[in-house]
Amino acid sequence: MTQRKGLSYKARRRWSLVLLLIGMPLYIVIAVNVVGLFDRPPIWLELAIYVILGFLWMAPFRFVFRGVGQADPDAPRDTDNG
Repeated sequence: MTQRKGLSYKARRRWSLVLLLIGMPLYIVIAVNVVGLFDRPPIWLELAIYVILGFLWMAPFRFVFRGVGQADPDAPRDTDNG
């Protein structure tokens, strides 16, 4: 087995759950409150602001979510086909 850099598959799964269950709702509350501090812009601009903020939230955590939906690469493989 080779040594890999970064987080293990299980650690990435755990961190992705923490980010989705705690980080995302917290970020949404902060984003809505920050946008609420200003006068309401036109709906198309407000939508663009939220889309940009969504991508800004996601960008730093790409490495955590990468490959989480796939099978565990470190799990023993079942060679029995029966």
